[in-house]
Amino acid sequence: MRDLCWAALVVVAVVGGARGYDQPSCDGRQTIVHLFEWKWADIAAECERFLGPAGFCGVQVSPPMEHIVSAGDGYPWWQRYQPVSYKLESRSGNEEQFTDMVQRCNAVGVRIIVDAVVNHMTGLGRVGPGSGGTDFNADNLDFPGVPFSSMDFTPKDQCPSSNGMINNYNDPNEVRNCYLVGLTDLYGAKDYVREKIAEYFNHLIDIGVMGFRVDAAKHMWPGDLEAIQGLTKDLSTAAGFPSGRRPFFFHEVIDQGGEPITVQEYFGVGRTTEFRFGKKIAWGINSFDQLGGVYDPGWGMAPSEKAVVFVDNHDNQRGHGGAGDILTHKQPKEYTMGVCFSLAHDYGFMRIMSSYYFDNSDQGPPGSSYGGTDDVPINGDGTCGGGWVCEHRWNAITQMVKFRNAVAGTQIANWFQEGDNVAFSRGDKGFFAMSKYGSFDRTLQTGMPAGTYCELISGCANQVTVNGDGTAQISIHNSDEPIFAICVGCDGNGPTVDPNQPTTTPGPTQPPITSGAHRTVVFVHKQTNPGQDLFIRGGIDSAHRPGCTENADADACAIDIAVSSLGADAHYAKYDAWRVGDTKLDWYGGQGGQGSYMGQAASGSPLAWTTSQVGGAGHQDLNTFGEHYWMIDMEMDCGQTEGGWFELKAFLTNAGSGWEADINQVSSCKGSAGGSKPYASNNHMGKCGFLNVFEFSGSSCQIDVLP
Repeated sequence: MRDLCWAALVVVAVVGGARGYDQPSCDGRQTIVHLFEWKWADIAAECERFLGPAGFCGVQVSPPMEHIVSAGDGYPWWQRYQPVSYKLESRSGNEEQFTDMVQRCNAVGVRIIVDAVVNHMTGLGRVGPGSGGTDFNADNLDFPGVPFSSMDFTPKDQCPSSNGMINNYNDPNEVRNCYLVGLTDLYGAKDYVREKIAEYFNHLIDIGVMGFRVDAAKHMWPGDLEAIQGLTKDLSTAAGFPSGRRPFFFHEVIDQGGEPITVQEYFGVGRTTEFRFGKKIAWGINSFDQLGGVYDPGWGMAPSEKAVVFVDNHDNQRGHGGAGDILTHKQPKEYTMGVCFSLAHDYGFMRIMSSYYFDNSDQGPPGSSYGGTDDVPINGDGTCGGGWVCEHRWNAITQMVKFRNAVAGTQIANWFQEGDNVAFSRGDKGFFAMSKYGSFDRTLQTGMPAGTYCELISGCANQVTVNGDGTAQISIHNSDEPIFAICVGCDGNGPTVDPNQPTTTPGPTQPPITSGAHRTVVFVHKQTNPGQDLFIRGGIDSAHRPGCTENADADACAIDIAVSSLGADAHYAKYDAWRVGDTKLDWYGGQGGQGSYMGQAASGSPLAWTTSQVGGAGHQDLNTFGEHYWMIDMEMDCGQTEGGWFELKAFLTNAGSGWEADINQVSSCKGSAGGSKPYASNNHMGKCGFLNVFEFSGSSCQIDVLP
């Protein structure tokens, strides 16, 4: 009966224009970016230093509500999509940090869109506490942090499958009334459930968010969504939105044809995610003659005013959720072309993916090995380091965001396609061209007013003259970025960005110590497996200092050290055995004459596992950070360092290659001593005579004064 009632409601809602749910409030800006798994503090900084000046409309943020903590699975990305409560306590930060981010982004014209997980709570078999400390029991359907009880989940008699799970996607009742991969399905027809979800939305609206991407909306009845959205407030005028403006909603509906649930059913509650667009782009980049039909209404694709489009998203780049035949950052040239073509096109509202590198489909963000998330460091050339991909900062993509803003409201004209070359105008506001192999010269009709224009992708290095009849010589000679764009009112110089601005606030810098032997402490944060031990190797890299040899005792790159005791407790037996005879911080592992432990030779200068928990084995007063901080305390000859700085990498035993990945350390370290590394290095860089804290394979650094 619920689906029959909804059929009538769809007609009314579509005629009424979806009550404004499909209109982003972006002052004409046309593109959002999904900063997947970024922390709130990093997003706030990115809004201010890059996204605002670059002309982005907004940021889709990862789900901010309290979620499970799945240590046994290595803290995967998908733990964010298993809610525990609607408290704003997630691995990205707390409510105070979330509010600060929203306010700072709004202040520079960048709006926040929340990834909302309201179809379900966490999966069966899960028990608390969650990321905010709230206890729960999924098997009992007990979520006191909301609160939800067994009365608030879809009754079993409404699920037609034999096991209560979704097995048949050709049955809409099963898709919407059964458990999706074991996730406890909320009963959206119940007024109380609707009110609690709307209460969550309204709290976020009060903070200043602009809209919501509704996760797994395909698994919710459209009528339930209409009722929930009808309970939401208008956007906050205190956050700078016009009076009476409704929140922007777009819904994750994976519709690729062949199933009874379609995107058209959701047009009354906002926009929908158009997964077929990404496939069309991938096919078109493979063969340019297919680019003319990226919008295919015959395939059931949503019309432009109802579609949110993307080349890839966080699911399908991992092989989930409509995967197959898509481009990702792992094919950088083809991906750049696909995103740039999409930004030049007039179809849909555009979302760009900003990823991190991963080796398996479950892997969490950089830092997930310890359950946290690393800072996003910005390199000197404006790209990101530390394992973050940051496609939104790739030059051609950034420039095409500007192009899309400039040509908003115009349609494609003057289409040209010949072999693997394509070009078209956007009304009389802009002209775009792309050559698959980066070599193209042709006089084409641009449809633009006569004048001289800066070519955007080259950063205005190339000037283009449009003749009085609208024609221009279009030249592309760039195999890496074979893309051309000009537009009215675009200067081609890009946003005003300081790429060296650190993502964390540096501490007050203490002068380096450049002579004499001084106590130096290093912590490396790494959660290890039984049987693994951590060592450091280092000194000065041979790429920076000449005269280095592979003999540690005579090596100009090695630094004299004496490793100190951490206490008489048996917990430090390995550390004490391995520190004997360790007189050099060098790159070569154990020294001749260095101690061994039960026949196991040292693999460098030893670290010991420590914790901040008073009374626990491995407690150290200098560890104020938590568990799994491996520590070495040593006297170091600061006169052998490089202006008071030294380099190091950790080495993990019984772990394949053992070495950390190359490090792209932030330019300025936080902490009570702080400091900026004196030269580029692929290693961690610390200061002699201070307390230094690093993450294993991470980019962050903290340098404090020793007590």
